Amino acid sequence: MRYVRRFAVATLISTLLFAACAAPRPQAVAPPPAAEPKNTVVLLPGADGQVGHVIVSNQAGQRTLDRAGTATRIFDAGTAPTEPATISAMEIEATFGAALAAQPTPPRHFILYFNQGSTELTPASRSDVSAIVAVIREYASVDTSVVGHTDTAGDARVNQGLSLRRALAVGALLVAGGIDPGALEITSHGEANPLVPTGDNVSEPRNRRVEVTVR
Repeated sequence: MRYVRRFAVATLISTLLFAACAAPRPQAVAPPPAAEPKNTVVLLPGADGQVGHVIVSNQAGQRTLDRAGTATRIFDAGTAPTEPATISAMEIEATFGAALAAQPTPPRHFILYFNQGSTELTPASRSDVSAIVAVIREYASVDTSVVGHTDTAGDARVNQGLSLRRALAVGALLVAGGIDPGALEITSHGEANPLVPTGDNVSEPRNRRVEVTVR
């Protein structure tokens, strides 16, 4: 009887070991994929190269982006935006390339300056006219504004007429360069809207100008 019991125990142990060896190993379960952010906000320089800042917030917190090329990601309304981090130009292109390509071309702005009391451009400004003509052609612009200004020296009514003559003079130079007159909107502000605020009857070279905006 003692032998039989030992044999039975040995058989049971052997059977359990065999079953353990024969049982299929459990398959490793892959971890679930990382959650994708619902929104990504990236700060890019403006057309003039300047970098501002943007605050991204939800009910769980907020982040401030103030360096070009940094981004924050929002996963859900109950989770604060992620810490700002730099993202690559490749990721920016992959994520935002289509939206960036769809943006309208930003306007180009030029300022031409005049000799005191006249419609004669300064030499430096006269040399800029060809660059303006080139940009108008590049943009195929049909909406270019030419706005004349004066400083506050002299009579305001005289300055109103002078500012218009300055704008007309610039318009004539652009037309002479091959620009369609119908693409130009010519107006004048006289001594109003100075670039450099001054008192009355002040000669200020930076206010004796025509501003050209190409759209």
